[in-house]
Parts: sequence; structure tokens; C-alpha cells
Amino acid sequence: MHISRTLLTALLIAATTLGAPNIPLEARKRQATNARTDAVKEAFLHSWNGYTKFAFGFDELSPVSNKGTNSRNGWGASIVDAMSTAVLMELDDVVLKQLEHIKTVDFTNTATTVSLFETTIRYLGGLLSGYDLLMGPYKDLLPSNSTTLISSLVDQAVILADALAFGFDTASGVPANNLNFANKSFTDTTNGIATTGTLVLEWTRLADITGNRKYAELSQKAESYLLRPTPSLGEPFPGLLGTNVDIKTGQFIDSRGGWGGGTDSFYEYLIKMWVYDEEKYGLYKERWIAAADSTIKHLTSHPQPRQDITFVAEYQNAQTLSLNQGHLTCFIGGNFILGGQVLSRKEYTDYGLALTSGCHHTYDSTPSSIGPERWSWDPRNVPAAQSDFYARNGFYTTASYYDLRPEVIESYYHAFVATGDEKYREWAWDAFLAINATARTASGFTAVSDVGQENGGSKFDNQESFWFAEVLKYLYLIFQEDGKVGFVKGAEQKWVFNTEAHPFKVRN
Repeated sequence: MHISRTLLTALLIAATTLGAPNIPLEARKRQATNARTDAVKEAFLHSWNGYTKFAFGFDELSPVSNKGTNSRNGWGASIVDAMSTAVLMELDDVVLKQLEHIKTVDFTNTATTVSLFETTIRYLGGLLSGYDLLMGPYKDLLPSNSTTLISSLVDQAVILADALAFGFDTASGVPANNLNFANKSFTDTTNGIATTGTLVLEWTRLADITGNRKYAELSQKAESYLLRPTPSLGEPFPGLLGTNVDIKTGQFIDSRGGWGGGTDSFYEYLIKMWVYDEEKYGLYKERWIAAADSTIKHLTSHPQPRQDITFVAEYQNAQTLSLNQGHLTCFIGGNFILGGQVLSRKEYTDYGLALTSGCHHTYDSTPSSIGPERWSWDPRNVPAAQSDFYARNGFYTTASYYDLRPEVIESYYHAFVATGDEKYREWAWDAFLAINATARTASGFTAVSDVGQENGGSKFDNQESFWFAEVLKYLYLIFQEDGKVGFVKGAEQKWVFNTEAHPFKVRN
């Protein structure tokens, strides 16, 4: 069933104002917030039920044609990616079904190329997070006889990591990303800083859970080349790096980069590794601070027609900025807010809030109320068809689709927790209503072609597993009252999210 923005809002108003004259204002506010968490949970169950009906065991549901597809090696990516969100929502029947499937998966066998990066953040991250949650604050969610199922999460994580480990068998220790399990081979000669530097949290957490240090050592050796980059072309600004590294030498081969796809989560994990273990990962923190300071100094940009808007530029080298940004980059607001809180540095929190507002502006400017995949504010290249739009809004769209991406909502979540300002909840709710109005199908939610159209344009028939792991989780958490797990205001964190939004317990 397609639920429009107007209908969903009306249903929630009805649910939260029934008997309102006799209910105190604060109670009504809490009731309204609870109704929103229920609406997000309904969206999860709608997607999950469609997946289980038409695609269970496949990696994804195609929610227009109602069939299963495999883009992540056929191990059931949506099942593993959805599990931590299902735990937080306390959907015990869903979690049991997920666990029963996971214990049967042969993570050593696939006919398709394995991405070390994607497999780490989705599968390995999902398995370890499920274990942390079900052995921790949600230990009473499942029947007492579920212990073996929960333990199998770590068993499967070990099997998967051991199957992946040959990717690190290079001259430098910088891994290949595209792995052939059939003959344990790869043809990669380079790897990017995101696909190299977004392994360390998951592999270190596995080492700490199992006591087997080899997992941490593999990922941290790879990371060492990014913490101390050579040659100098690889660090065009202090702390900000190029994109690609030679896996034989560990040396950088270019100077282009930023906080976009291919580089983004490397920077994200620098501060998160320190959050995970402050005693061991001080260098990671210092490198994040260097990158953050350089970003503020060198990459901050305000469009000519809208000086009130803050974007963050990309770069080709230290001399050439590229006035482009993407939806993927919009996690940056939340990452700066996290850094500002844990380091007690208000300037980082404030900068993160400004970047979050800039990303919200892209949502607030389109007919669909969803931001595009990519945009630019370079005044030299404004398309004639978008000149009026650019004059009003300060940017123009360069890629108009929406692939169910979570990054803007992720930053709203961090902004709300850090400030308590209800506007961030309203921004998240507006985004949820817009996604319902454009991307919902009879069996799930799909990527759409054009946020410049009120209806989102055509439907792409693709529901990524991160829809479960990230979008619905961050939406649920921003409205949840008194949650057990998540980001908290201030320096002391008990949980840290991997880049797929799987929560890990920080090391004590």
C-alpha cells in the first residue's frame, strides 16, 4: 500500500490528539513521538515482510517486480544488515528468523567477486553488532534457549574473516578489495583509502571479542600507511589525503580527495576508533583533528547566491578545489558533531551543525523534499535549465536520483542528540514523509530516479540492504525515547556505530 505524506500525517495526528484536552502537553508530546517511532517501525516491517515474502535468503528485494536479487554474494545481506535494527526495535520474531538463517550460511562459498569493504561493513559488522546487542542490553529479548544461536554470530564472523584474510596477503599489507574466493586470488593493484581504512573497527572488534589479535593486526597494518602517508603528494592538506594507494608499496599515487565516496569513511573511522578505545588509538584521534582542521580551513565553501549555506568542497590537489558535494558526504555533519562531543570541542560541533543544515537545504529545495545524489555550486557550469533554481538555492543538481541513502538523516540524529533542538526531529520526520510519498511500493521501498519531480520520478526497483541497517535505524533512534543504545551528548560514549550503522560496544 502506498501511504502518502498527507495521509500518514493525518493518521498520526488522529492517533496523538485523541482525548488530547485531558492529556498534559508533555504527555501529548511524548505520545506524538511514540507515534512516530511506531510509523518508522511499520516501515521496517512493511519492507521486511515484503522481503521475506518475495526474496528471503537473497541479498535484496526488488520491490517493484517483487523478486530477489544478489549483489552481495548471495549470503542474505538484507537479513544480516537488518538484524541490529530489528533488535533495537525489539522485534523478537524477526530476530529469531534472522539468526536461524545466519547459522546456515556458508560464508566460504560464492560464485561472484567479494568486496572486502562491503562484506566487512555489512556482514562482519552486522554479525558482531548483533552479538554485542543480544549479549548486552537486549539479552532478555529472546528465549533463554537462544544462546547457541547468538554464539553462532561470532562463529560465523570468524569463518567469514578467515575466508577474507587472504586479501591482506600483499607485499605491503594494504589489502586488495575485490576477491575471488574460488581460487583465493585478486587482480587489484591499488586500493582506496575508504576501502582500506574502513576495516579497522570491525576487524579490531572481532579480535577483542575472540581474543585473536591477528584480525586487528591485519587491519591495523593496512591502516598504518594511511596514518603516515607517503610520498608528500598523498597529503595535499594536513590530515587530508589522496584517494588511491599502491598495494605493493603502500604509497599514494594521487592527490585528489575530500569527504565523498571513495574517501569518506576513512575519516569517519579515525575518530570512531578513538571512541572505541581511547587508550590505544590516540594517533587516530590526532589524525582526525588534523583532517577536521584542514577541512574547516581549506574546504569550507559558501555558494555565491547563498552565502548563508555551508558546503564542503572536494579537491583535485592542494591548489584546485572542486565545488561539488554528494549525498554520501552528508554524514560529515554527524561525524564532526561526534568529534565535537567526545573531544569537548564546541567549534567542531558547531561546524557539524552548519554542514547538517547545508545538507538539509538540499532536501528543503527540491519538489520531492529529498536531496539529490550529487550537486554543484560552481558558478561557471550552471546549466541553463537550472539557472533560476541555482539563483534561489545556491546549487544545481548533477545527479538527480535517490538511492535510499541515510547520510543526511544520520547527521540529523547526531544534531538532535547533541543539541536537543526539536527542529532536527522535524527535519527527519519531513524526510521520512517524503520517502514514504516517493519511494514506497506495495512490498517495500525503492530507489527513485529524480528528486526534482514531486513524485520522485520513476522507480528503479532496488531496495539496498542499508535501507534496513541505516535509514530506518537512524529514523527510529531520533524519535525513540530513553533508548538503551546509541550516541549520547558529551564525552562519554558506550557505543560506536560502524559506517553501516551497526552499533558496537566500546572497549572498556
